[in-house]
Amino acid sequence: MTLTVQQMLAAAEAVVPRISAEEAKGMAGRADVVFLDVREPNEVAASGKVPGALTIPRGLVEFRADPASPLHDANFDRAKTIVAYCASGGRSALVLKTLKDMGYENVRNLGGFKAWVDAGGEVEKP
Repeated sequence: MTLTVQQMLAAAEAVVPRISAEEAKGMAGRADVVFLDVREPNEVAASGKVPGALTIPRGLVEFRADPASPLHDANFDRAKTIVAYCASGGRSALVLKTLKDMGYENVRNLGGFKAWVDAGGEVEKP
C-alpha cells in the first residue's frame, strides 16, 4: 500500500500526543525528560534550541535511539519521556511515531520551535 505524506502524518498524530509549549516548559530540566530537536544543523544554528536538547537531524534518530546501533546515544532511555520538536511539528511527529515503534512509549510532540520561543521558553544559542 502506498501512503502519502499527509496519511503518514495523520497516522503519527493519531498515536503521538501533542503538548503545548507551556506544558513543555514545565517539563524542561527534569531528569526523566529528554528534549529532542530533529531540525537540520543550519536551522538550529540560526535560531538556537531548547536548553540541553539533543540535536539530531531526523534522518539519524533511529540510529541514535537503537541500543544495538554503533551510533547509539546513551541519552536515549526508554524509561524517559522524549519531547521532540522541529520547525512546524511534522518531522517531530514522524520521528516520535518511529520511536514508539522502537519501544519508546513516553513520547510527546511539542511541534514547532517557534511555539517554544513565543511562549517565552529559554533558548540556548550554539
